[in-house]
Amino acid sequence: MTDERHDPPAGDEASERAPRGGHPDDGRLFGPEAAARLRVALEEVTWLLGRGYPLRTAIRTVGDHHQLAARQRLALQRSACSEAQRASRVARRAPASSLRGAEANIDGFNLIITLEVALSGGLLVRGPEGVLRDLAGLRGSYAPIPETDAAIDLLGAALSAAGAARARFLLDAAVSSSGKLRARLLERLGGAAVPPGGARLAIEATLVPDPDRLLAGAAGVVSSDSVVLDRCAGWINLADEIVAARVPAARIVDLGHGGVAPAPEGIAPVV
Repeated sequence: MTDERHDPPAGDEASERAPRGGHPDDGRLFGPEAAARLRVALEEVTWLLGRGYPLRTAIRTVGDHHQLAARQRLALQRSACSEAQRASRVARRAPASSLRGAEANIDGFNLIITLEVALSGGLLVRGPEGVLRDLAGLRGSYAPIPETDAAIDLLGAALSAAGAARARFLLDAAVSSSGKLRARLLERLGGAAVPPGGARLAIEATLVPDPDRLLAGAAGVVSSDSVVLDRCAGWINLADEIVAARVPAARIVDLGHGGVAPAPEGIAPVV
């Protein structure tokens, strides 16, 4: 579901399970001044990673220097990569249109939770390679929420519009409610109407012990997990495309180099 290096330290305030709707302090922690400081911090973490520093060490060093709160450090931890990693990921990134007639290999929990957060008004962070990541901190615990069905429907519509022939969802069997999410995916996507110009999807949803291992080397991967992005043959930034087209008011702080998406009051754009 997610690489352990992205988990916040035990006992840390960021490790408390947050609802998909976000954290009450996000307006302060990711407002304009704070977000600008985070972008500087991410540049410093990137520099350290490029010189062989472990991610945790780089986050701790930079976080202490800038006196960052735990949730801000989590945002850095979720987004950071070396310049070499960023360049490699971007080189293997393909548009959703590349799925026409092909199979999408989907990191199920990873994608669904990101869309749930966007629909719930929670905070998303865009990293240097353009990927959206959430700060929900669900780890191995998951339960469907009212926005789950809408997230599945948006995903199904995007896959059909792209002309994908098949969608293969890999769900971490160890995560709670994995069976419930599998059933929901099959129910809603299996009988979904075909949009104009789209194609009917063949749907597969499987509970597996290690989705990351199965996605390594695969093409048409849909995930924001750093380990998966580094190991796959090719990937599609589908969550970002869906959110941009269908959830334009999503709360997004851009820590990369492309500005920030519009956001409601409390989460100010980075300029």
